[in-house]
Amino acid sequence: MTTELLKDRKRRLVEPLTYSSSMGVVPVHIGFITDFASIPRVLWPLLPPDGSYAKAAVIHDYLYTYQAIGGRWITRKQADQVFLEAMEDSGVGFITRMTVYAGVRFGGWIAWGDPIPLDDNPTEEDDGE
Repeated sequence: MTTELLKDRKRRLVEPLTYSSSMGVVPVHIGFITDFASIPRVLWPLLPPDGSYAKAAVIHDYLYTYQAIGGRWITRKQADQVFLEAMEDSGVGFITRMTVYAGVRFGGWIAWGDPIPLDDNPTEEDDGE
């Protein structure tokens, strides 16, 4: 996974990222903007935003943005389940995986809002710069 640094710790994908989950294929497009894992700064020494779960976090950010897989709407719980699955597939250790997953189940409601239609790719104009 290759990204370029933007302002405010955000990153832009410079190559596509595809993940085959149990719910379907998640195609994260070039130009997608992410902050990796949205972990409170006080926890960064233990759980940095770009830790071993970074790829899974990009997939999770994508699912929270578009709230769909393969043209089907998904719930926040389903997005979080795909995140857990992607962390396991990435080799993230059990304790770290469950800790980060518990964090998104507890606080993910803050970021879960109205989905952006896939046709409205915000990557070129809204890059945080």
